[in-house]
Parts: sequence; structure tokens; C-alpha cells
Amino acid sequence: MPPTIRAALPSDEPAWRRMWRGYCEFYQAEVDHEVTNRTWQRILDPDSAVMCIVAEVDGAVVGFANCVVHENTWETQPICYLEDLFVLPNARGQGVGAALIEWLRNSMRAEGWARLYWMTAADNATARKLYDRFSRADGFVRYVVKAPLNR
Repeated sequence: MPPTIRAALPSDEPAWRRMWRGYCEFYQAEVDHEVTNRTWQRILDPDSAVMCIVAEVDGAVVGFANCVVHENTWETQPICYLEDLFVLPNARGQGVGAALIEWLRNSMRAEGWARLYWMTAADNATARKLYDRFSRADGFVRYVVKAPLNR
């Protein structure tokens, strides 16, 4: 059975938080508890640009995609940034990640987004194999400038 893809619901919070921890661990990222709480609040806020879709198999949430729909300077329509995609290890290889991306591609058409984009670590070969089915990497290099810590 293909996964059911749907918007995250308040009742998905425990599953989302478990997967969020797994996602952060995979990328060796430490995300402050306050940021995690605020992210979940924004996901549930209908006025927020942040959204989350989840993949459900046999009644269990096994994957998520956190996205930000935003305006941009290259098109007149908004675009969707797929910021985080995670599938539980025991559900990988079963089409869950592809189903999440396909749902977003369908939303792109339905909502009139100009494009859908994402990035991953250059050495994330497993994810890149999936992503290459949808589009090839564009060759851009990312630079990150972080704000200094307020002390």
C-alpha cells in the first residue's frame, strides 16, 4: 500500500518530535528545544509560511516534509522550499520519500508555485539517488553566515 500523505495534525506531535530528533541526529545538528517548539507551533499555525506534511502507513506516521512557501525575486508566484525531509529507517526504500515529494509537486501545480526546491549534503548518496529521480542538482554552492550569539 502506498503511504497516505496529509497535512500534519496536532495529534502528530509525538511522532513528529521523534522523527525530528532522528533528522537532527542524522545531520549532527543540535537544535535548541525552544526552536523545536516554535517550529511545531508554526507548522500548526494556518497563517505561517511553514507547513508540514506527513506520510502515514498502517495508521503510523513514518515520514515528514517540513516546507516554507515564500515569495521570491525571480518569479511572480511563490515558491516552496522543502527544508527538511525524513523517513523512519524501517520505512525507507518503500516509496515514502518519493510520495512526499510527489505530493509537493502536485501541490506546486495546484497552488501555482513557480518551483519546488531543496538541498542535501553532498555526501548523502541515498537521498541524492531519490532526488535525482525528480531533478538533477543545479551545481550551486551554499554559503551560510550566522548571526553572532547575543551575550
